Order: sequence, then structure tokens, then C-alpha cells
Amino acid sequence: MSSITPPEYVISILRRLEKHGFSAYMVGGCVRDIIMGRHPNDWDLCTCALPEEVCAVFPHSRPTGIKHGTVTVTINGSSVEITTFRSDGEYKDHRRPDSVFFIADLKGDLERRDFTVNALALPLSGEICDLFGGRDDIEKRLIRCVGDPDKRFNEDALRMLRAFRFSAVLGFEIEVQTLAAIRNNAPLSLGLAKERVRIELEKILVSDSPQVISTVIEYGLLSGITAKCSAIPDLNMLKMLPKNRGLRWAGLCTLLLKNDIIADVEKFLTTLRLDSATVQNCAVGCNLALNKVPSDTLSWKRLLSKNGTEAGKCAAAACDMLYGLGHLKLLGKVIAGTECFSIRQLAVSGDDLIALGFGGTELGLVLSSLLEHVLESPLDNEKAFLIDMARRKKSASSALLR
Repeated sequence: MSSITPPEYVISILRRLEKHGFSAYMVGGCVRDIIMGRHPNDWDLCTCALPEEVCAVFPHSRPTGIKHGTVTVTINGSSVEITTFRSDGEYKDHRRPDSVFFIADLKGDLERRDFTVNALALPLSGEICDLFGGRDDIEKRLIRCVGDPDKRFNEDALRMLRAFRFSAVLGFEIEVQTLAAIRNNAPLSLGLAKERVRIELEKILVSDSPQVISTVIEYGLLSGITAKCSAIPDLNMLKMLPKNRGLRWAGLCTLLLKNDIIADVEKFLTTLRLDSATVQNCAVGCNLALNKVPSDTLSWKRLLSKNGTEAGKCAAAACDMLYGLGHLKLLGKVIAGTECFSIRQLAVSGDDLIALGFGGTELGLVLSSLLEHVLESPLDNEKAFLIDMARRKKSASSALLR
């Protein structure tokens, strides 16, 4: 067992449930992470207590998923989900059970779970309940379904993507029979909500192994979103990008475009229900990288001035994927440097120019003109110099009108 211990609020909740005569366990991913020496992001608990009994033990709890037996308990600002032991009814939509049945048996609760490494329970006594070989699979670094993998994936098709996500995030291999069942059941992924697909893809994308998305595509789990392809793209280059979601989405889209897996970045990302800012920045960035590669500091400053910082970063990430590394590093120096590349960085403001008599469309044109000058002559970004430059433009404009 690793040295990682649960936080005090988790221990307090378990103690209180046990004090009231209920068995209670940490369950799932948090137990897996404890065994692996990883700090869990979430602490999920399960208990034989019925939801109403949990609410009675914790009067200020919230029944956040009462249909499925889940109650959220908050102690000292920290929240934990507590779920009653349950078995699931029929899965008609290949995503969620039509009904659940509360049970008193921990074994019945664990055997409905997706993978052996997640079918682990840990009570305060410290003796892990491992009925399906989860600890052994952690030792072997293996993702394996609990029971029949075909049944597991027919129940919930999202589990196929989750298998690849756990593989990428944990650095585990997927067990042979589980992998074969994914290939057999891949068509079920067509019915998945696209935002759920995106969530799993993004977790893979920002992991240490983003190239796993190649296998996701190969196994047909993005059918209807990506084009059929005879050659699976090599996505290993994605590992060279920072673990930033925007940059990695831009890098992925660039490589998929290059290999004719997608035809349009905006359509691809919109289908996956990404936020509009990320869609726009990635689409603009990829388009810029495909059409013209900035070759020096001035080129990058011009790109930033026209498209903004985030789109510029996406363009640099795309360039790194297409033409080799170095573009993102150069752009980083430009952004962190002292040279002006946007109107807001000019030594004069719109108010300064309004005081000189500029207004309306003319105000915007003069600001753009000053920025264009400063892009090429960064040392001229001084307030006195730019005010004088603006005055001369005002005088020239007035002379033309006389």
C-alpha cells in the first residue's frame, strides 16, 4: 500500500456511517490511485445505507442523483458523492440503465463496474476488497473489463472510449479480449452524445500519450466524425506540445487535416461540442499555418496583431506539427518580450487621440496606422513620439479637406 492517505473529511464521513451501523467504502478510481501512489482527484464512497438513510446521517446533504442512489455530502467545504450499493437493470440505450436496484451486497455493486482496476473498495480497516483481480491488473498495467467485455460495452458504449482514456492516462495496455470486444462493438459509439466523446478525447489529448487517439480512430470510435482512412496517422508529434488543451486540439486538427481524416477544423470541433473560442482559435490557427508560415519576429507580431494571442498560439502549434519544432518557442519569446504587437500595448490610448480631435472610423484607422509603424519600429512606441505622429496625420488630413 502506498503512503497516500484519505483526507480527514473522507475519513470523517466513513466513520460516521460506520458509527450508525452501515458498511462504507472508498471505491473505484480513488482506490486504484492510492494503490498506484497517485493522488486521487475525487473520493467516491459507497455504502449499504439507502439514500434516505445517508440523508438522515448527514442532514445537510444533497440528493444529487437520487434515482441512482447518489447523495452528495459536504464537510468543511469539501464534497463527496456517496452511492448506495446497487445493481443495474437493462441498458436499452447502450449508455445508462433503465432502472437500478439497491442491494446490501458489496460484491453485487462491484461486479457492475467497467474495469477491474476500478472495481476496488477500501474500508477504514485498510483491507482492500478486490474480487476481480484489479490489484493484479494494476501490477501488470492492464485495462480489463469486469466479466464479459461484450456485455460491458453493450451496457455502456462510452466504456470503449474510457478504456483508451485509462490506457493513455495511466500508461496501461488494454487486455486482448477487451480490445477485441471494442472492435466488435465500435458501431455502438455512433449513438454516444458528442460532448461525452469530446470529454474522453480531451483527457487522452492532454495526457502523456495523446497518440492513443490514433488507435481510437483505427477502431472506428470516431466514425461519423472523422473520414474513413486506409492509413492511420502517426500522432506521436503531439507529445512535443505543452499539455494545453487549445494547443493540442490545434495540433491534432492539423495532423488530421494533413492525413485527410477531417476536411474542416471548425466543423470537426463544433461536432464535438467544443466551446466557440477554442473552435475559432484552432480553425484560424490551422488555416494560418497551412497558408503561410511566419518566418521571423515581425511576421509573428503581424499575425498576433491581426488574430490575437490565442489564435497565434494555435497557429504556432500547428506549424510545429507541419514543419518541425521551434515556432511555438519563438512565439513565446515574442509574447513575453517588450515589443508591441497589439493596439492595447501602444503607448497612446484611444482617449489620447480623442483629445486630439480624432473620432469614429478615423480613430480606429489612426490607431491601426500607429500600430503598423510600431510593429516595424518597436523603439518608437513612446507616447510623445506617437502623439506627434498622430498630430501630423491630423494636420495632413485637415489640409486635404481644405
